[in-house]
Amino acid sequence: MTDVSPFIDGNEIAFLPLNSEHVKLYAIWRNRPNVRVFGRSVLPKTVEEIKRLFESSTREMPDSVDFELWHKKDQKAIGDAGVFNINWFNRSAKMGLIIGEPDYWGQHIGSEATQLLVNYAFNELNINKLYCEIISPNTGSIRCAENNGFTREAILKNDVFIDGEYKDTYLYSLLREEWLKK
Repeated sequence: MTDVSPFIDGNEIAFLPLNSEHVKLYAIWRNRPNVRVFGRSVLPKTVEEIKRLFESSTREMPDSVDFELWHKKDQKAIGDAGVFNINWFNRSAKMGLIIGEPDYWGQHIGSEATQLLVNYAFNELNINKLYCEIISPNTGSIRCAENNGFTREAILKNDVFIDGEYKDTYLYSLLREEWLKK
């Protein structure tokens, strides 16, 4: 593994702190057409914009916690994940992840990453309700959310413009009490 210990350790993957030496790789992921379409990155991301994630914040309570997604067997960064838009008063947040390396798609890595991230949000950050937003054509993410206990709460009709047409956004949520019952 890298010279950094895993912050969260799973079977096939681990979450490490973001690594400033991987900024160019993060920019590649964010700009890859078949990745950015579902992350709604409609403008190109520069390395300088990604570097801003590493600038220190003056806020006492951060509104996001971000990780690098590390493939343990292959010893490489393959994506990133995080809990963001954290509302510490209502104990709610959004979560999301990107597997930026296409060679790792369809291997259930997203499911393991989701489980680790949800567990972290509920058991360490004391979040009560997690949300995720999924664009309607992203069937892999829909399946992953539903297989991990998320429930579709809303459909935002014609919410995003992709490849010349409007697509719906599905709003999913999971309550801490539902997760703990699993």
